[in-house]
Amino acid sequence: MKDSRPNILFFFPDQHRFDWLGSNPGIPVRTPNIDRLGENGIRFTNTITPSPLCSPARACLASGKEYARCRVPENDVDYPLDQVSFYTLLREAGYHVTGCGKFDLNKGSFDWGLDGKNFLKEWGFSDGINNEGKNDGILTMIRGDKKPKGPYISYLARKGLLDLHIQDIFPRYFKSAIFNGNWAATYPTPLPDDAYCDNWLAENGLHLMDNFPDDQPWFLQVNFTGPHQPLDITEKMKTWYEDVDFPQPNDEEKRTSPYPPYGLEYYAEINKSWHEPYHPGKPHTPEQHNEVRQNYSAMVENIDRWLGIYIEKLRERGELENTLIVFSSDHGEMLGDHGYWEKHRPYQPSIGVPFITAGPGVREGSVIDVPITILDLTATFLDYGEVPRQDGMDSRSMRPLFEGQTNKHRDYVLSAMGDWRLVYDGRFKLVQGYGNKPLLFDLKNDPFENNDIFMTAKDEANRLSAELKREAL
Repeated sequence: MKDSRPNILFFFPDQHRFDWLGSNPGIPVRTPNIDRLGENGIRFTNTITPSPLCSPARACLASGKEYARCRVPENDVDYPLDQVSFYTLLREAGYHVTGCGKFDLNKGSFDWGLDGKNFLKEWGFSDGINNEGKNDGILTMIRGDKKPKGPYISYLARKGLLDLHIQDIFPRYFKSAIFNGNWAATYPTPLPDDAYCDNWLAENGLHLMDNFPDDQPWFLQVNFTGPHQPLDITEKMKTWYEDVDFPQPNDEEKRTSPYPPYGLEYYAEINKSWHEPYHPGKPHTPEQHNEVRQNYSAMVENIDRWLGIYIEKLRERGELENTLIVFSSDHGEMLGDHGYWEKHRPYQPSIGVPFITAGPGVREGSVIDVPITILDLTATFLDYGEVPRQDGMDSRSMRPLFEGQTNKHRDYVLSAMGDWRLVYDGRFKLVQGYGNKPLLFDLKNDPFENNDIFMTAKDEANRLSAELKREAL
């Protein structure tokens, strides 16, 4: 008897902020396939990550635990192999569990294996290809024995494109990171379209699908490297938005040096090989901000293009009607808002992510604005796989919400990074540990979070503070 449990296709790009979708009339980005997925299912408009950094966010999802308990506080810590993942639970329950792209669960060891198989079985996968990110791959080439440690860099070496890629990415990311931010490097990559990392890894996912067993339900996670910087889009992608004007950041750029994720000393040390001294950066011009947003949008549109290809693949395989499709991201991107870049911050552009789903039993054409955390995908995937949620998990299944059995889920959702913690009820957001005093924002009346109301909205502050204390127990 054929297993009736649904397949699960999980599209999980890196650093895709919540509002950068075609469904947002204020942003001229084109995402027709994501939009269509929402029309056939649910588009959640108020979703946050449990932590706005790659490895912690993905560790929270893998373990089903909030940041304080996921055991991966920073990018340089590997996912503990003694901590059970939902991937393992699905595999043990009879799913063929696969994935491709940048999992970011081993950023401490930086050793993916030339075939991308390192750690996959230990994490719970039946098969897959775990590749390095573009920046991580270059780091492995300038450290140690200067040999490829992952499948993407190895692929470029076989194609005779590695030297070209190093000459492009190293100055684009590392040199410019301490000048005007790697965001100022908006020129296209010299790589051909088929060797562009997101295109290469998406093809890997299609090949994995071709080898799925016929007698098992499957889970496939596609981890795109974009729209994470560097903004190295291809020549073809560069043409997509070259005449499009985007809104400027909601606050003028205050910082004279962009926030570097590894510290200025780190970049200064690496930069020695380029014989460049450290110089403080300059604020971006309006033209530079627009070019950044053009490139970022091209990366988003390219990922959307692949979603359409995968959906067509499902249709050809006769599996579209029995596949739960989820599109989200590990965290957002500041894109110059409040004068900041990347993530790490408690602001909505950093913690807010897109979340769209469709599939068997999922209500159609719904837009839901209750507060959601992607942490709850863990229990949701397990629920569809008919696997009980494990003791110690913080994740809660959203399946009743997906299927219209309820319009409520959580009253509060959490996010954290380093020393700061926040609680959000879908309107009011309290942040503690970020700066020298708590912050409280009313997102309904102040969507850009420019006005701290902590001293004037004591009832809301006390209510949310009590929730943070309860969650810390």
